[in-house]
Amino acid sequence: MIEASLVLFEKYGFHGVTVNQIVQETGTSKGGFYHHFTSKDELLFVIHDEFITYVLEKATAAKETYEWPTEKLQAIVKEFVKVFDLYKPHISVFYQEHIYLKPHYETLIKEKRDQFKQLMVDVVSEGKKTGAFRRDLPEEITAMAILGMVNWIYKWYRPSGPKSIEEIATIFVDLILHAVLEEGRVEIIPIDT
Repeated sequence: MIEASLVLFEKYGFHGVTVNQIVQETGTSKGGFYHHFTSKDELLFVIHDEFITYVLEKATAAKETYEWPTEKLQAIVKEFVKVFDLYKPHISVFYQEHIYLKPHYETLIKEKRDQFKQLMVDVVSEGKKTGAFRRDLPEEITAMAILGMVNWIYKWYRPSGPKSIEEIATIFVDLILHAVLEEGRVEIIPIDT
């Protein structure tokens, strides 16, 4: 149902699609739709929640798995970049249609986005404290710059493009680490994610 909704929302917009169209496209009934979702608004929330939950889980795992802030940042950025391939339709629909989220759902999404941002701030802070990252970096601005840089991928990334998502992730890691690492500490360690 979510996949069919993504196609419809991308094509016609959130308000251009009815529950009837969704159930017709999926071959289910309205009862089947309302068994899974209380409303079309909840469906839009679930579309966003799927990818923000994935990114948050991966970032939390990276923070808990790796010892050094450099490794943590590498893993978080790599997984964050990959989400734009794994959840491309979800992200496209969300950015086009998020203004239609009801306040309750918007609050839930903001909480998860804030958690993700705080994880990034914490890793930058840890990197500064250990001397791995430049001490002159303002933590929140640095975290927001990284998030903004990666978030923009949704505008230009195409799976059929000249670079794979893995190659793009490696480029982003390289750019970000060269920007934040203390001079003389530029050592990018290959990690498995």
